[in-house]
Amino acid sequence: MNIKILLVLPFISFIFSSCENDLEKVKIIASKNELPVESTINATLIYSDSAQLQVRLIAPQLDRFLGERPYIELPRGVELEFYDGDMEVSSRLTANYAISYEEEGIMEAKGNVILINEMGEQLNTEHLIWDEKTGKIHSEEFVKITTADEIIIGEGFESNQRFTKFKIKKIKGTLNIEN
Repeated sequence: MNIKILLVLPFISFIFSSCENDLEKVKIIASKNELPVESTINATLIYSDSAQLQVRLIAPQLDRFLGERPYIELPRGVELEFYDGDMEVSSRLTANYAISYEEEGIMEAKGNVILINEMGEQLNTEHLIWDEKTGKIHSEEFVKITTADEIIIGEGFESNQRFTKFKIKKIKGTLNIEN
């Protein structure tokens, strides 16, 4: 009987010595396996202010995550339609991916970002940030703006969300287009 106890004791001590309850490590592992609390396929969201349509969001997939910084992820792309006071589309933004930080009112669009205004002027970039609270759009990346008579390229950009008043930072070139 003493031999059985001697054999079992090392096994039990091995099991307890290999277990670890480090709460920080558990949190790190849990955060890496974060799952959305809500997932929607073919989503359409309407943003309005005082019963006035402001923005319509269309996405093939929408995932909502909670935590210290709640966010909505649009992993399969997004289309945003911005509306003017007459309920007409004033500009349209598309991107391959987007993430929206709900509490801050900030949306980042990434990958083949295209913004077109009602005059047909087009912005192309790889990263754009839309501040929903201020109605401003900006980027610090390479941008190309195509208008009816020129193509302007630069690094960085600021605009209103209707893309009617814009400023390009660090302009690198302007090409006039002949009709």
